[in-house]
Amino acid sequence: MRRRALAPISIALALTLPWVVVWASTSLLPQYATAVVPGLGYRVPAVFQSLSTLGTVIVTGLAVLGASFLLAWAAETAEKDVPRAFAIAVLAVLAVAPEYAVDALYAWNAGVFAGTPRGTEAGNLAVANMTGANRILIGIGWAGIALFTIFRRGSSSDPAVESRPGFLADVVVLDRDISLEVVFLLAATVWAFLVPLSGGIDILDMLILVGLYVLYIAVILRGEAESETQHVGVPAYLQQFPRGRRVATVLFLFAYAGVMIFTAVEPFAHGLEELGQGVGIPSFFMIQWIAPLASESPELIVVVYLVNKARSTAGFNALISSKLNQWTLLIGTLVVVHSLALGRYGVLAFDFKQSAEIWLTAAQSFFAIALLLRFQISVREALALLGLFLSQVLLEFAIIREYVALPVSSTELLLIYTAIYIVLGVVLFVRRWGSFRRLLHRTAGTVGEAMPIGGDRPRSTND
Repeated sequence: MRRRALAPISIALALTLPWVVVWASTSLLPQYATAVVPGLGYRVPAVFQSLSTLGTVIVTGLAVLGASFLLAWAAETAEKDVPRAFAIAVLAVLAVAPEYAVDALYAWNAGVFAGTPRGTEAGNLAVANMTGANRILIGIGWAGIALFTIFRRGSSSDPAVESRPGFLADVVVLDRDISLEVVFLLAATVWAFLVPLSGGIDILDMLILVGLYVLYIAVILRGEAESETQHVGVPAYLQQFPRGRRVATVLFLFAYAGVMIFTAVEPFAHGLEELGQGVGIPSFFMIQWIAPLASESPELIVVVYLVNKARSTAGFNALISSKLNQWTLLIGTLVVVHSLALGRYGVLAFDFKQSAEIWLTAAQSFFAIALLLRFQISVREALALLGLFLSQVLLEFAIIREYVALPVSSTELLLIYTAIYIVLGVVLFVRRWGSFRRLLHRTAGTVGEAMPIGGDRPRSTND
């Protein structure tokens, strides 16, 4: 196990090292950038002082990628030592930290440059990154992992995979314990349709979305005790350390990953903007699709690893939980960052194009939830989810680059796909109404047991 764990840790650290050299030479040791560093006996490579925009994006993007892995491993390892309430509430925030870093940067800039074109653009980019991260998580994450689960070698021995008669009818059966997450995700999705109506993300959106997540956490904490999570890979190896060494390792990984993300996210984001402008692609398109790939990749890779070890249920649970985190915490707290930069309360405003992006993201989420009402997803359904996602992104890119002449604008295309997702979702909800009612009944029972009205909940033997 030691060798299998040290290899990925070494790779993750290696991904961050180029940025460590660049950042140290330009920020910490600028006077030694082109001179012999005292005590070290060599010059800092001059190439790091004149990185091209592409080089900056590659170096900082790799740093964010490597730091995301380190952050995820540290969070999972810490579950062995921190109280359960702290683990659930705080580690959930850490799960969206890489995505939040880019979003928070633009929300902050929108406040700093409020009332100027730069401030307006920053607000739009904050929404673009948020919607892109959420749609990637479903369009590539949910769909791709479902297909990988079914078609990977050894899937026949996976209890989560069931063969069904018919064309592309095999399914992945999901854990029914995710009913709580699905219902809360549906509630957040319904509210997301209303967010653009006020012209921006405001205090009411924060109260509703963050409030939903707080209620979700409260239900989990007051519910029945869960069995200890069985970790694999790097976290499993690190959890074998003696407590003092384990805690020190976790703190180091948190601190190191945090510094990498904090220092790399701004040049990474601005570099993407410049690259897009240089080839005629709008900044929001680069921030919406390229930036989230670096932050979402570690989670998707970890899920692939779990699925490959026939732990498909754990993998899907992680993806659905992550979607709930992003769809509540990630959106709801942006107005707080914006207001802090502004020096007073202010709505994080955006234009109509970004309103359409939010509606499309909410519609995709609505359709994806409809697919899960029976706690399973088939090959056909996963292909539909993936196909709709890819076709929309590629068509919008073709319109922006004028590769094709369509009778609709890119914004109108978003609204068309929004309508398609909603229609498909409504059809599924109608056809699966019985499953939806059972889902609500199951969730109501979970909430009622955790937070009874008019009496104390029964104490379990683990209380």
